[in-house]
Amino acid sequence: MHEFPLWIQLLAEFAGTAILMMFGNGAVANHALTRTKGHHAGWLNIAMGYGFGVMIPVAMFGFVSGANINPAMSIAQAVNGMMPWNKAALYVLVQLAGAFVGQIIVWLLYKPYYDETEDECEIFATFATNDAADNKFNYFINEFFGTLILVFAALLILGLDWGKHNPMSAAILVGFIVWGLVTSMGGATGPALNPARDLMPRLAHQILPIAHKGSSHWGEAWIPVVAPICGAIVGVMLAKVFITVSFV
Repeated sequence: MHEFPLWIQLLAEFAGTAILMMFGNGAVANHALTRTKGHHAGWLNIAMGYGFGVMIPVAMFGFVSGANINPAMSIAQAVNGMMPWNKAALYVLVQLAGAFVGQIIVWLLYKPYYDETEDECEIFATFATNDAADNKFNYFINEFFGTLILVFAALLILGLDWGKHNPMSAAILVGFIVWGLVTSMGGATGPALNPARDLMPRLAHQILPIAHKGSSHWGEAWIPVVAPICGAIVGVMLAKVFITVSFV
């Protein structure tokens, strides 16, 4: 298989993560902000946005960079010896940058509606996740197990022979994994399942000039960073077992 230059791979990770944010948090903004065309469109609309937000970058860039679009995936692959640490570090940096740029684009697209929205919880939801039950342990385990399932399933779908020979079908299935996870496990915390998806939009929330935006909830911001990384490490470990056995 042709290997693309590293700078092309990094560009793919940047663009893919930005697209994820535009589709995912764009769907939240469409639902949550006052007087949008999709105001109160519902949770299924949000889940669909994140599902397509992963599906499309995987279809576009899977053959270029692997379409990690998630620092937890890159770090977990490095921990498990599937990616060099220096490459993983560069992936993480461009993923963080892509998430920030993608969130800024969402804010620009919906700025008139941010200006009209007075509910700080609805505004914050368009940026980052939060501990809805005031239970940090619950927050952690939701992010841990959600990311574990995402990474485990995605690597098997993309890494086994069927996925390699049917990359577009595999990309669709990965999108459905995210759609299903947001639908079934997202009610508790969001979910993030991706440190870049939460950390960089949270930073944007902190610095952007938004009326009525309230707190950026930095006291719990470590959870959707650490828990997905831990879950992804376990997910990659499990996936490696099945991928290794498939070649025996």
